Amino acid sequence: MRHVWKRLGRVGLALVLAVIAVGLWKREEITRLLAVRSLFAEERIIGNFSNMDRAFLTRAISRGDGPVSPLPTGDPVTLPETTDRWMRERAVTSLLVLDGGAIVHESYHLGTSRNDRRIGWSIAKSFLSALFGIVMADGAIASLDDPVTKYAPELTGSAYDGATIRNVLQMASGVTFDEDYLDYNSDINKMGRILALGGSMDGFAAGLRDRSAPPGETWKYVSIDTHVIAMVIRGATGRDLPDLLAEKIIAPLGLESQSFYLTDGRGVAFALGGINMTTRDYGRFGQMIAQGGHWQGRQIVPGDWIAASTIASAPTEPGQLGYGYQWWIPKGAGDGVFMARGIYGQYIYIDQPRDVVIVVTAADRQFREPGVNDQNVAMFHAIAQAVQAD
Repeated sequence: MRHVWKRLGRVGLALVLAVIAVGLWKREEITRLLAVRSLFAEERIIGNFSNMDRAFLTRAISRGDGPVSPLPTGDPVTLPETTDRWMRERAVTSLLVLDGGAIVHESYHLGTSRNDRRIGWSIAKSFLSALFGIVMADGAIASLDDPVTKYAPELTGSAYDGATIRNVLQMASGVTFDEDYLDYNSDINKMGRILALGGSMDGFAAGLRDRSAPPGETWKYVSIDTHVIAMVIRGATGRDLPDLLAEKIIAPLGLESQSFYLTDGRGVAFALGGINMTTRDYGRFGQMIAQGGHWQGRQIVPGDWIAASTIASAPTEPGQLGYGYQWWIPKGAGDGVFMARGIYGQYIYIDQPRDVVIVVTAADRQFREPGVNDQNVAMFHAIAQAVQAD
């Protein structure tokens, strides 16, 4: 009997050592998973959004070795009286207003600073749209009506089989995808855990099988659609996203700080929401778009692509927010007014007729409450009017 207990003791010790070994081996993954679970916690969200590289795998987006493109300072604008209250209610962490490319307001709040590289979440979708326009103009992609499987054959047999690039750009793929951030078991949160644990985003997209509608028939905001566009770009060019974006957009913009992408475990960029950069650098991108893709004497993004991608072409419901090719068009907006938008209150609002660009970063845990987006857009409109009045 004593020998039996000794053997059991050795087995027990081996199991304990095995558990410890696995724990050490998976420590980084477990740490990231725990970080994801508390990513939006009230007491952590502000700091987390400035330090996403602590919770996720990342890839630098090279700014190149060129000089920083200056953002001149203009006469300060008198903001609407309700601005301070709005910033408090919406947990705004930074507000930047550009008038003709000149800074007329810049402020940082809730302990953040100009040097913080804030995650823009779905603002990254509009960066990808701009890159797509360049890649298409370069001839790597023949037509928006090509099937996505032509450039991303791994999607054959998935829910994306039969969808065109245009369908996916417009968020009209018809793919079933639950984007409820408050539901632990939603598709968007499953995707987040895959990202944190070093899984494959490509594999996740290829594994989707269900459709709620035929491609092109209805509009539904489906973030994984943007990853499919990234797969198309990568397949068409044979390049990875961080390097391609750096060469085509980031380096020419002359950003002041090193930006970065979140990535999956294979180094594939989290294209649908993983760009992190300073508020001023978001402003440089927005100003370039406002100028029809032109920046510092160079045409970075084709002007006709910007014009086409920022009009309400997707089959959205009448009277609702419009959608183009990964850009939002506010309800009732005139020509040349559109925006990039990310969860928890991230915006790049562009008013081309007034030559005004507004960048907002935030940690607004009530961002999905009814009327919040409308309130934000109304504030942006009021600020743009104030700039014009001054």
